[in-house]
Amino acid sequence: MYYIGVDLGGTNIAIGIVDEKYKIIRKGSVPTRPERGVDAILDDMAALSYRLLGETGLTLDDISWIGVAAPGTANRDTGVLEYANNIPFLNYPLSERMSSLMGGKTVYIENDANAAAKAEAIAGVGAGYPYFIMITLGTGLGGGIIINGQVYSGFNFAGGELGHMVIEEGGRPCTCGRHGCWEAYSSATGLSKITTDHIVKAREEGTPTIMEDMIGGDLSRVSARTAFTAMKNGDRVGQEVVDEYIKYLASGIVNIINIFQPNVLAIGGGICNEGDYLLKPLFDRIWKETYTKEGTPRTEVTIAKLGNDAGIIGAAVLGL
Repeated sequence: MYYIGVDLGGTNIAIGIVDEKYKIIRKGSVPTRPERGVDAILDDMAALSYRLLGETGLTLDDISWIGVAAPGTANRDTGVLEYANNIPFLNYPLSERMSSLMGGKTVYIENDANAAAKAEAIAGVGAGYPYFIMITLGTGLGGGIIINGQVYSGFNFAGGELGHMVIEEGGRPCTCGRHGCWEAYSSATGLSKITTDHIVKAREEGTPTIMEDMIGGDLSRVSARTAFTAMKNGDRVGQEVVDEYIKYLASGIVNIINIFQPNVLAIGGGICNEGDYLLKPLFDRIWKETYTKEGTPRTEVTIAKLGNDAGIIGAAVLGL
């Protein structure tokens, strides 16, 4: 049997057909274009699903179920997508609507970060472990908590928002309305903001930094890669940015480990491509601050391995 996994994002809808070994045998994507409204988005999800079935020679009879990973609050019990920040879903009966478009197939829904965590727990670096947590460093900071193979999201399906714990009281404003959230400092967006602040400070103090040449003096060109690239080229200001970023990232990770003590904590997102430039100083800081000391088994902190496919695979395995 096979499963259809739908990764519904604010920019693109990615869909894959996944086999029983959790391998994607066919995938495709279309633009979300949320301004068209939610029904049009669902129509595109169904159309792309049928197209992929045709390309693989499969029919709906070969599909066990369909899973949808979506941003926001996804009520697994009712199949209602209660709220999504970047897509106009509000108390929308997504499972019912998608099922009606797909021949009555059972449709499961889940928050996208939770689905990605479930994918890594079943088919990635968390496979075989009962307690697993994943964080994803992207535009925001997503998190997923897996306990005995199942997603933990609280009584109201809004739990697991790890990026919205405060690590700097009264700090930077966050999109959630609070100040000082971990997301505001440790997401890719947060790293870009730290970089920008340091470049502005260097200008004011007359401190040279190659980051000025890298961005051509245009702060809008700062990215999450800017400081790491500068640091690798011996730039002092770039090094200061990376040190500050790792301080905040480690702070949140230590909090999670101290609270949950998972077997494995995985980190995903493009920032992980920095490899040991990120991981070595990060690990040094984590193991100095965690509650568990020598002689106590400790959490394995590692890089997630499924990459951009985690959302599709996670959606596809929601019925397990």
